[in-house]
This record gives sequence, C-alpha cells and structure tokens, in this order.
Amino acid sequence: MRAKASREPLSRERVLTAAVALVDADGIAALTMRRLAANLGVEAMSLYYHLPGKDALLDGLVESVFQEIGAAVARLGPQDGMDWRTRLRQRFLAAREVMLRHPWAPGLMGSRPTIPADVYAYYDGILGTLIEAGFSYRIAHRALHAFGSLPFGFAQEIFSPTAAGGNLEVEVTEAEMAAMAESLPHLTAMVAAEIHDAGDPTLGWCDSQVEFEFTLDLLLDGLDRLRRTSV
Repeated sequence: MRAKASREPLSRERVLTAAVALVDADGIAALTMRRLAANLGVEAMSLYYHLPGKDALLDGLVESVFQEIGAAVARLGPQDGMDWRTRLRQRFLAAREVMLRHPWAPGLMGSRPTIPADVYAYYDGILGTLIEAGFSYRIAHRALHAFGSLPFGFAQEIFSPTAAGGNLEVEVTEAEMAAMAESLPHLTAMVAAEIHDAGDPTLGWCDSQVEFEFTLDLLLDGLDRLRRTSV
C-alpha cells in the first residue's frame, strides 16, 4: 500500500507567493485571508501563524516585490568596468520588468508605512555606483531625490487613478469632450495625442515605457553634466 503523499508545509514564503499570484490574477481588492487560505487549501486561521493580519500580509506583498527586484538586478551579473549610467539604467529597467508583472505594486508601495530592509541595501548599491563614478555624497543624495520611484521601475503618474486601485475605463460623451477641450485645451490635446491602447501592458495611461526611459535618460544625462562640471 502506497503511503499518502505529505502536503507541502505552510510557510511565510509559500503564503506570500500565493498572495502575489492571487493579486496578479484578480487585483488587490480580491485579497482576503479567507480567499488566500482557500487557494492554499488550508484554514484561514492557519495563515495568522505566519502573517498576523491583513496589514502584515500587505507589508509582505511589498517585501516580496522588493525581493523580486533585488533578484532581477542580481541576475544582471558583474558590472565591473561598465559605465555608471549603463549600470543604473540596466538596474532601473530590470526593476521595471518586475513592475510590469505586478501593476498593482506601485499603489500598494505608496500606501504602506514601513520600509522593507531590502530597500536600504538596494539604495546602497545605487549610491555606491554614483560615488564610484565620482559624485559627491551631496550630489548623490540629490540624485536619489530626482530619481523618485524610477529605481523601482515606475514613474509616478499624476493623471492616473490606477495606482490607487481605480481605472481609466470611463465613458465620456462627445459633449463632455467638447466642454473639456474648451476649458482645458492643452490637457485635452495632450491626452488625445498621447493616450495609448488600454490593452498595452504598461504602467500608466500614456506610453509609459517611452516616458519611463525618456525621464531616466534625461536625469542621467543631466547628472553626467553635473558630475563633469562640479568642483
């Protein structure tokens, strides 16, 4: 008689992996302890041993995404002798690939009061790249402010509600569009020129991959000029 296969033991890592998969599939609003437990085939109460409540679960989701970014950057391999701009550009674009897999993450990151420990090590690597390139700590500090959320693979979008869990699928009548064009001519014209297909798998209402790389290159170019002219 064959022995019954043992069930994979529950762990914090397994719970968070299942939570990320659930949110990727159905959105952050679908995440509940009961739903997550059902997906894992366990009782909801057993989750609390590993993550004591919804806040801990949400913090764990953010932590998981940051760890995924760290792993993506690590896969870039040795960067010795590589230009500092290329090193940072590759790092930030690797983070962006992670964000494109988890479009819910930017909004969640901005809502959590705690900062995972992995973030500090991640920024230390960015600072190390800048200092090795000849930047002072004063300018490197300002560079971190200028980068904003770019190191994590997304640019904060002021016109999009999606980061807060909303959506852009709002029907606007021709009369409303005409009124908008009259009162906000430049914004209306910009949206009409720049808005992309809603099925495009990018973060934001416009072609955010183009905007992300444009902003990143603009900052890197400016920092390089500053590095060469600063005393």
